[in-house]
Amino acid sequence: MQFYKVPGIIQHLFKAYTWHKDRNLKTVYLTFDDGPVTTVSDYALKLLNDYDMKATFFMVGDNVSKNPNLAIEINREGHAIGNHTYHHLWAGKTPLSVYLEDVEQCKKVIFEKTGIETKTFRPPFGWINRRYARHLSQEYEIVLWDVISWDFKNGLNPRVALEKVKKHTENGSIVLFHDQQKSKKNLQEILPGYLDFLSAEGFQTALL
Repeated sequence: MQFYKVPGIIQHLFKAYTWHKDRNLKTVYLTFDDGPVTTVSDYALKLLNDYDMKATFFMVGDNVSKNPNLAIEINREGHAIGNHTYHHLWAGKTPLSVYLEDVEQCKKVIFEKTGIETKTFRPPFGWINRRYARHLSQEYEIVLWDVISWDFKNGLNPRVALEKVKKHTENGSIVLFHDQQKSKKNLQEILPGYLDFLSAEGFQTALL
């Protein structure tokens, strides 16, 4: 079954991670994973600018190396940047030392290209075990999400996805989108309607 809202029991079991922010504030935290990627990240940037909204981009270091000007533009436009490893590694199949080195490599390339020292980390595929997290939490806030758009999924019905994401959005929600080629078509069909919804409902957006 495809969950657009992370079940509360999961959030409770792994409460050391950030799943959402203050439920008393009418604020949503937009996040984009896997970029920066040309024609996708810049599309999201333009749309965010049109709506005067801010987001946090969890960047893959290799994509920063390939598209440094996009990373610079994201920073210049006032958005936040987080660490998403250099090679988009899955912790479940990567030795700890290799994983930590990859995170450090991502941190270095983001700093070299943008001058930003990343303080937030999101594990690729949304999975990390407690041992790896103990090491990373000494330096990073480990940020997951409570609402996911599934924009990367083949065969997704974007109209249904949009309605589901809107339905599950609440105060403090951290909402996951992707700025990668695989998600481009779905993102273009979901994101405008979602930003319309946030604006109409009076939600503010903020950085992580």
